[in-house]
Formats: sequence, C-alpha cells, structure tokens
Amino acid sequence: MWTCLLTLIEFLYALSIIGLAIYGFNSLWLVLLYLKAKRRQPAGMQRSDDLSVWPRVTVQLPIFNERYTVERLFDAVAALDYPRDRLQIQVLDDSTDLTAQLVRSLVTRYQAHGFDIQLIHRTRRDGFKAGALAEGLKCATGELIAIFDADFVPGSDWLRRTVPEFQDPRLGCLQTRWGHLNHGYNLLTRLQALGLDGHFVVEQTARSRNGLFLNFNGTAGLWRKTAIDDAGDWSADTLTEDFDLSYRAQLRGWRVGYLPEVVVPAELPTQIDMLRQQQFRWAKGSTQTMRKVAPLVWRANLPWHVRFAALVHLFSYTIQPLMLLLLALSLPIEYWAGGVQRYFTWAGVAAIGLPLLYSLSVTEYTPRLRDRLIILPLLLLLGYGLSLSNSIAVLQGLIGNGGEFIRTPKYSLSDQRTHRAQNIVATEHQWSGWGELILTCYALSVIVLSWPKEGWAAAPWMLTYVAGYLFIVGLNIKQSGRLGHSRKRLAKPAGNSPTPM
Repeated sequence: MWTCLLTLIEFLYALSIIGLAIYGFNSLWLVLLYLKAKRRQPAGMQRSDDLSVWPRVTVQLPIFNERYTVERLFDAVAALDYPRDRLQIQVLDDSTDLTAQLVRSLVTRYQAHGFDIQLIHRTRRDGFKAGALAEGLKCATGELIAIFDADFVPGSDWLRRTVPEFQDPRLGCLQTRWGHLNHGYNLLTRLQALGLDGHFVVEQTARSRNGLFLNFNGTAGLWRKTAIDDAGDWSADTLTEDFDLSYRAQLRGWRVGYLPEVVVPAELPTQIDMLRQQQFRWAKGSTQTMRKVAPLVWRANLPWHVRFAALVHLFSYTIQPLMLLLLALSLPIEYWAGGVQRYFTWAGVAAIGLPLLYSLSVTEYTPRLRDRLIILPLLLLLGYGLSLSNSIAVLQGLIGNGGEFIRTPKYSLSDQRTHRAQNIVATEHQWSGWGELILTCYALSVIVLSWPKEGWAAAPWMLTYVAGYLFIVGLNIKQSGRLGHSRKRLAKPAGNSPTPM
C-alpha cells in the first residue's frame, strides 16, 4: 500500500513537471516564431487603404456600472474619423447604478449632434456581456462590428486603419494591441503592463504571422457580422465569450487577424484584489472554453502543429493547479520518495521560455531592455503568488459552465494619479491573503524537513513560492491595511487621488 502511494506521488509529480515544461517550451517556440516572422505580414493581409465605398460599421459599447469611464469612452467613439452615414453606435448598458442615468444623458446629447446612436438598456443581465453583445447584434446594421469596453480609448483613426483589412474575404475578426493609460501608476500596473505586452507583442504576433489560432481579446477589435453568425453567435456558457467565439470562428474557416501597430490604451487594475478578481474570471472562463472547444480542435482537419499550438493555448491556465500540485507534493517527494525531480533536470531548459518572451516585449511603455529586466522577476513572482486563486478558478471551470461575470472596476485613473473624488469599493475575498500565508508556511516547512536529507536542494524552488505568496500578502496588507477582507468596505481616497502602492 505504501509503495503504491509513493508510486502515485511520483507519477503526479512527474506529470506536473512535464505539464509545466510543455508550457515553457511552448513559450520558447513562440519566441522563435516571433523572431523569425515579426517583420512579415500575416498571410492574407493584402489591402488598399483607399476604399471606394466604406462598409457600414456598428460600434458596440458594453457597459455595466462604469460611471467613471463612460464619458471618456463616448468622447473617443464620437471622434472616430469615419463617414457619419456609415457608422452606427450601440450602447449596451446593463447598469444598475447612477451610470444608467449618465448614459441616457450622453446618448441624448450625441443624438442631438446627429449621431446614429442607440441605447439598449437591459433590466436583467441574462448572459452578462455575451448576452448584451448578442442582444445588440439583433438590430446592428453594420457589416462590421467594433467592440470597446468602457475603459478603452480608441484613437480617431482606429476604423480607418482597421476596416481596410476586411478586403480579405476570409478575415472574420481583427484584434488590435492593448495599450495602458495608467502604466506608471504603481508597481502593480507596471507588472501588468509587461505581462500584457508579452501576450500582445510576442504571442499574438507569433500566432498571427505563422497561421496559428489566436484569440480575440474581448475588446479593441472588429468582427465581420457574418462570421459571428456563422460561428454560432455569442454564448454565455463560458466567462470568456471572446476566447470561445474566436476559436469557434477559426474552426469554421474564418481567420482572426492581428495589427500590433494599432494600439488602443486602456486602464489597468491598480489594486491586487481587482487583479485577482480579473485573473479569476479569465482562468475560469478559459478553462470552460477549453472543455468546450478542445475536443473540436482535436478532431479538426488541421495541420498537426496548428492543432498542437491551439491545444496548448486552450490548456494554458492549467499550469496554475500544476504549480500548486508541485508544491503540495514537494514534501513527500523530498522526504520519502528520494527527490524524483532529479530525473527531470532537462525540464529546466523550458524555464527560460517565459522570461525570454517578456524580455522581448518591446513597447512604448518599456522600450529599454534594462527596464524590463528590472521588473521581470517580480512579474514572475506575481504569477506564483496568484496560483492559489487561479487554481480554484480552474477547478470551478472544470466542473461548471457559465457563472457570474464580475467586472473589474475602473476609476479613470492615470499615470498622473489624478481623478475626481470617489469611493473605491474593495472586492470581497474572505480568504484573501490567508491561503497564500498558509502556503508560504508549507513551502518553508519543505525546506526545513528536507534539510537533513537534501540540504539546500529544495530551497531555491521553495523560496520562489515563498517570495511569490509573500508578495501577494504584502500587497494585500499595503493596499487594504489588513491581510484579508471579511466584508465589502468603502475606502475613501485622500484628497482627489488614492495613494499608489
């Protein structure tokens, strides 16, 4: 019995290492693809900027209790340089607070200025964002559908630079790069900016330039309406309706394009609870999408490397529970099973993939390699620190569909740290911080208990977990004044700006 248990532990430990190594090697592969093809235009991208007839476009603005950012959004969309008679604006407002009244007044104002702007206010949030987008699509008059979340600020030339790409008849969706309105607000926003830049600069470019599946990121993109219809419309059975629809569209033969040179800035979460909440939704929704779409990808008539890349992409959030499982098994492995990880030292090569990917993420926000390398270790620790909450999200995504779409609150914050005074509502996490503290103690116990047998062998790996969890705990304490929240609280910022981290 004891032998069987040790064998099972070794098997699960080896499985965790192999899974993490696949993710690391995939990052390394994407880096190589990026370096090989970053100057190459993706297949099918042949266009002329001078269209004789500009297609009709519907701009959809899904909103839910976003009173601090909607006015900025309306101003940006109204400034879009596009023929007025070819542009429809749909405000998809599910708000239950003062935002609804503000939105109505803004819609009335722009209607008086001659804009074709329509308000669709739902009293029930059926399907959440996916439901709102589907509801708007029923009366959308545009051939193309642009989508902007409330905290995004498109430039006036955004449509002029994106619409001509749809001269390619198989282009179903076009994603543009996310920028950052408050990149320098605090350390947490700088880390998020680098993390998102890694995705948008390296990963999305590598996928789009090499004929691989990529995902629509939910906003700052343009869809062909017929592609949405052909793929089965928006669906609320996952919390990442964007990921789901873009994969279903590509399985139907549509292409998802990407323009990294077109940037739409948006606001980053400034508090760790906001980021944890956002990551939880992404992890849970991505896992639900994996359950739904992965079997279709596996059976699809696609080149093997396209299917493999798509499956790794779909399974990407499963590395979070693998990281947690690796930590949980480290004590029995070190203390009883003889340090089986020594048989997998080859997997260490995969560890360079992710740091290299972020190091190459050159943007206007971190143009110097030195700046990226300085914050890179903290970005990696942030990933370790969020592994507990993200693992819970993955497990929920494995066993259930849908769920409540909890928006990430935004407050129109900028790098200058100035905004109108408001009450900031801290998100509710009764267990926030305590779980990470317990795991910190466990990782330290692995070092202590394995010392007589292994010496310092386990220390570097375990100390990485310790540093990651303590980083999250420290942010919780610094930003909220306590380890966790037992209830929702209101924090009144001092003066006209909250104190940055």
